[in-house]
Amino acid sequence: MTSRKPDEQLARNSRLRLVRPRALATARRAVTTRRTRPAPRPPEGTPPRAELARQARTVLADAVRIARWAAVDRGAGGAAPTGPEAVPVHERAAAALDLTPDQIRAGWDRARLAGLVELHGGTARPGWRLHAWDRDDSAVLRGWVALFDAWSLVHPAPEGVAPSAVAEVVEAVPQVLSLLQLSAGPVLVPALLDLLQQRVEELREERCEVPVEGAGTDTDAVCAAGPDGLSALLDWALEGLAAVGALTLGEGPEGGLATLTPLGNWAVWVKLEQICVAAQSPAGNIEQSAEDMLRGCARLTPGPARDEYRAWLAARTLSSAVTELLAVARGEDALLRGLAFEALRVVGAPAEAEVRAAAEEASLRPYALLWLAEYDGADPDDAPDVLTREEATWLWVDTAAAVADHGESVLLVRHLDSAVQGTVPALLDEVRAVGHPRTVQVLVALAAAHPDPALAKAVRRAAFQVHTGGS
Repeated sequence: MTSRKPDEQLARNSRLRLVRPRALATARRAVTTRRTRPAPRPPEGTPPRAELARQARTVLADAVRIARWAAVDRGAGGAAPTGPEAVPVHERAAAALDLTPDQIRAGWDRARLAGLVELHGGTARPGWRLHAWDRDDSAVLRGWVALFDAWSLVHPAPEGVAPSAVAEVVEAVPQVLSLLQLSAGPVLVPALLDLLQQRVEELREERCEVPVEGAGTDTDAVCAAGPDGLSALLDWALEGLAAVGALTLGEGPEGGLATLTPLGNWAVWVKLEQICVAAQSPAGNIEQSAEDMLRGCARLTPGPARDEYRAWLAARTLSSAVTELLAVARGEDALLRGLAFEALRVVGAPAEAEVRAAAEEASLRPYALLWLAEYDGADPDDAPDVLTREEATWLWVDTAAAVADHGESVLLVRHLDSAVQGTVPALLDEVRAVGHPRTVQVLVALAAAHPDPALAKAVRRAAFQVHTGGS
């Protein structure tokens, strides 16, 4: 048996079902599914959520300071440039915040990966998590978990190592983290190296990667000389996880030690249990602002939610209600954006003019076009046909962001079925091109959630390319 090229293998094995997407249906299931089952209890000894959030705020303290400086202190209208023109901005931030330029760059990178800032073209704007940082522990923990999922982007891989070897180690790291959690204490690095070696070998056997005689794979180039190559990659992985606050490194009588932090232990448990840590909705929806009302209705199925929308609208003038709903739709939370347009469907004709105007705004255009198509009499199942391929892809990423923020990983994996592209490679190509501000976070979350190692590897590669500006 000869090995297949990774891209050919991925294209062969990753056909997507062409289904008609319904805006935010997956995101709503993410919330309602979470609400209808009891949440598992964390392991004994896990700190309270308030303490975990305090630790997460400590890990991301510099990133938050930098994001807030860019949003407010600079007086630049909530936007900070990215790319080469950002160099003088970084220097000014270093002077203002008493940090080094390297610390500014690292903090800015973390802020992006944690969703504290979001890219819009050539600028970065405050993310919704930054606005909720001081008052919402769940938003803080979600932001830290996003950084935890992206640990391999935070800490550069060793130079001269084949990308395929790096990808295999990233894929094997969850096994290492599981051992650390089960051990409930320090673990010798040599023991982790043995486990990593075994896991890498298992991954290669699972993929039937049998080398042709006289030819080697990229991974062989790293591992053939013994444990040194893999040991270096393990050190890189442990340092990357330590850099995001998931574990601590130390020295013992028998060698190096690694220990999960309370945050790291909790995050591994969250991944294993596939639970959601999104904020709880407030009570009294009718009396709340549009944003709080929509958050409260997020846990409801469509029928009861429409009843809530009607009651909320009845207590207000329609013009002010439409304005308030569209203001929420322009925010950073993709779930609320979709729910706002669901509420606008209840409004009907009085909202038409403002929805037509909203169709000129890039972030609202797919939602507005679907609303208008249904208002003009199109069947809801056929309404997506009004969207261009690019608009449908943008909506797919936006909905995926809602699931990543508020749902469980299994639903993010299922969301692949709603893509209009026929294969994962085609989807990734168009997702990279569409320029959604949450692209990196969505791809990192999808790679962390997907059980197919080959597909997860391709998605991680795409996330890295978007993150670094590569093609």
